[in-house]
Amino acid sequence: MKVFSVFVLLLLSCSTIAAQAPAENPIQKGTWELGLFGGGGIGLGKSDNTQFFYAGGRAGRVLTSDHLSGIFRGNFEWAVDVMPIYVVFPPESAVYGGSIKPAIWKWNFTSGKKIVPYFAAEGGVVFSRDNIPPGDTSQINFTPGAAFGAHVFVKPKQALLFEIEFGHLSSASLGPHNPGYNGTFTFTVGYSWFHHS
Repeated sequence: MKVFSVFVLLLLSCSTIAAQAPAENPIQKGTWELGLFGGGGIGLGKSDNTQFFYAGGRAGRVLTSDHLSGIFRGNFEWAVDVMPIYVVFPPESAVYGGSIKPAIWKWNFTSGKKIVPYFAAEGGVVFSRDNIPPGDTSQINFTPGAAFGAHVFVKPKQALLFEIEFGHLSSASLGPHNPGYNGTFTFTVGYSWFHHS
C-alpha cells in the first residue's frame, strides 16, 4: 500500500513538471514509443522474501484511433519490452537472467494532455542462468501480469514513465517441479520518446 501511495504522489507532483506539455494528444494512431526503464519489486504471499530487479527498453506502436468518450477515451498500443538485466533475489542467492515481453497490450487513456495513464495486459518469458525458484525447477519461466501506469509529459514528445504491475512467475511445468511465484508486485520508472509517422 505504501508503494501505491508513493506512485500516486509521484504522478501528482509531476503535473507541475509537465507544464510545457503539448496542446494536442501526443499519443495517437501511428505513434511510435521508444523508452528506457528500470525497476524492481517483491514477491507476494509466501514469496515475500524474494525480490526482483530489472532494466531494459520498450518499443511500442499505437495501432488505433481514439475510441470511447470522456475519461475512458483512448487508443490501443502494442508494445514489446526487452530486459537484458533481470535478477531474482531469493533468500539463498541471486539468480541472473534476461527477459522479453512480446505481448504488452496497452489502452492509453488520452483525455488528458499532460498525463496519459494506461492499463496493460502483459505476457513475457524469463531466461535465467540457474533455476527459478532455486531447486529442481526450470531456467525458463513465464510472466503474465496486469499493469497500470502513466506517461507524464515533460516535453512535447518526451515523457517520464511510472508503472506498477501485479504479475505471476512460473515455468508452466517445464521443469520437474513448478512452485513458481504466485504473486509479484513491481514498480517501474523510465523515460519515453514518441514519434508520429
